[in-house]
Amino acid sequence: MISPAGAGSKPLAADDGRLARGRGTRDRLLSAARTEFGRHGYDATSIETILEGAGVARGALYHHFSSKESLFDAVLDQVIAELAVGVRETARAKSDPAESLRAGCLAWLRLVIDPATQRIVLLDAPAVVGWDRWRTLDDAHTLGATKAALRQLAAAGRLPAQASDMLAHLILAAVGEAALLIARADDTAAALAQGEAALEILLDRLLGP
Repeated sequence: MISPAGAGSKPLAADDGRLARGRGTRDRLLSAARTEFGRHGYDATSIETILEGAGVARGALYHHFSSKESLFDAVLDQVIAELAVGVRETARAKSDPAESLRAGCLAWLRLVIDPATQRIVLLDAPAVVGWDRWRTLDDAHTLGATKAALRQLAAAGRLPAQASDMLAHLILAAVGEAALLIARADDTAAALAQGEAALEILLDRLLGP
């Protein structure tokens, strides 16, 4: 006779296997889509190309994503999340909250200089997912850390407390606009240098040199 524990173990193991295969399929789709979206852009990327790159059937795609747009949304979320990790790592190297904020803002500009990242995050995202969703994803990954840095500065008497959260939005808007200008420039290296210099001036006026 099979014990109750033994009877329950096989279905559980099977479920775990299906979940792992499902995660693996989703990861392959995201990886293939990210490569194609970054290389060719959203409009020039076909579902067939993504399926071929991922090595999965069409049914598997629609099991995880309802459309090409929803797949792009997931790729965008992934890329912005990775950018935010890089920004936080750079910012944490500075002990002073003002210098931490400055380092994080400059790191964002430097990280999005990558052409594939520019295409996904800056050029295609507003048109594909819409401005509201684009801003929501950006805020979800970056706004909290920016607000925290400014609240620290406000607590130290270096900023008006009532203005700190609004200033967080304004700073992110300024960094985002600079990144867009850099992405659309003919000479991105020169535009990056100009963007960094302008951002330094802005932050100096706000936070002090």
